[in-house]
Amino acid sequence: MAANEDAFKKVVSHAKEFGFVFPSSEIYDGLSATYDYAQNGVELKNNIKKYWWMSMVQLHEEIVGLDAAIFMHPKTWKASGHVDAFNDPMIDNKDSNKRYRADVLIEEHIAKIEGKINKDITKAKKRFGDAFNEEEFRATNGNVLRRLKEISDIETKMGDALNNDKLDDLQQLIIDLGITCAVSGSKNWTEVKQFNLMFGTELGAVSGDASKIYLRPETAQGIFVNYLNVQKTGRMKIPFGIAQIGKAFRNEIVARQFIFRMREFEQMEMQFFIEPGTQMKWFEYWKETRIKWHKALGLGDENYRFHDHIQLAHYADAATDIEFNFPFGFKELEGIHSRTDFDLKQHEEFSGKKLRYFDPETKENIVPYVLETSIGVDRMFLAVLSKSLKEEQLEDGTERTVLSLPAPLAPIKAAILPLVRKDGLPEKAREILKLLQMEHNCMYEEKDSIGKRYRRQDAIGTPYCIAVDYETLDDNMVTIRDRDTMKQERVAISDLVSIIGKKVSMSNLFQ
Repeated sequence: MAANEDAFKKVVSHAKEFGFVFPSSEIYDGLSATYDYAQNGVELKNNIKKYWWMSMVQLHEEIVGLDAAIFMHPKTWKASGHVDAFNDPMIDNKDSNKRYRADVLIEEHIAKIEGKINKDITKAKKRFGDAFNEEEFRATNGNVLRRLKEISDIETKMGDALNNDKLDDLQQLIIDLGITCAVSGSKNWTEVKQFNLMFGTELGAVSGDASKIYLRPETAQGIFVNYLNVQKTGRMKIPFGIAQIGKAFRNEIVARQFIFRMREFEQMEMQFFIEPGTQMKWFEYWKETRIKWHKALGLGDENYRFHDHIQLAHYADAATDIEFNFPFGFKELEGIHSRTDFDLKQHEEFSGKKLRYFDPETKENIVPYVLETSIGVDRMFLAVLSKSLKEEQLEDGTERTVLSLPAPLAPIKAAILPLVRKDGLPEKAREILKLLQMEHNCMYEEKDSIGKRYRRQDAIGTPYCIAVDYETLDDNMVTIRDRDTMKQERVAISDLVSIIGKKVSMSNLFQ
């Protein structure tokens, strides 16, 4: 088993064992690509959403929030282009009957070539040591240059096929590259076909008749159809934004990699309404702002990169992804898109209602352009979880599993642990719990030895453990243990709120 595959399996296993993510409907053998967030998972997920909301809404006076309905009038999706064009190119392997996204197969082939480049660089680093110049090596080494050209040629061909809907060319590229099925190992492929990803259902009594409606495949359209309501009632001036966190649904044919790609997922999206002609300025602004937000978590700057889109959506004039180095390689975490005025103009046309913004300075009615930032909550959860999970070798020769989550995101901020279950220690520990839990999400635990309890809290990422012993009854002091350093110190009970608050405050991420 490859090291990365092994690491990913450990993340999935840890998520279940320690109450972060459970397979949905598990007692009925589960439901493909659906998961339930467990007691610790829901706390971590809520903290990620809180971090995003603070950065996007609370700290931007020109951005406000919205929570639009999941069901929308069916014309919404006709106007947005989803009914006619929300498709993925799919290809089947005839021997395994496995279905794949054609573009993903090609991207994975490119990733293998990138892996060869990285191997060459690693070898050269070992050979030349401190004298090694990676930038110069990339620019001059024959093997690296040949492989970079190979990647560029593949991306050009794929981009042309996707942009011009040449499905035969996409199939031919897969054949030419010798791409095989991961299950059967064969190259026996069907034609590439487009599959629409929307879930349809029936809603009764719309204008007296049953009507086909859809579970929304994105949260953005709820913002667009409400943009003028928000602008007028909030007296907003351009540029301004509307942010939303909500569920979306896509009938993914190939849903895999745990919670990375699911059929029911959650998005954090912000649509920023701007003056036409200023979109490139705002595109660069939001690229820089969003990457800073990610890097502030301390998961390693080297684990992020920008990847410009090969295929631009028909409505976009610029698009890039922030990719993250998941255990299975660099994949999209967040998208930043310049959507022009496509959405608002489409909704004007299909609704017959004017969605213009009146500029009080120029006295003109304009259709604003839109800059979008869109991030998957579940992917963000997986990024944080996978990079935080570590196995450490300790000085005494033992090992510990620690989830070194950014402290403000940790599900439990402090665990209160009485040394024994008698002699008034549990009662004293519960007094401390009561003192802390108005400020922080805390946990009381008395089962097993103190050492085992420390290890359990390390595994769920609790920044602080507070041990209550016999001396506590006399001096109102407790032993506080830091998750990351494992250092212990005696502190006054009265100082606990501020000590913990200093470490776990969300404001630390904005320093």
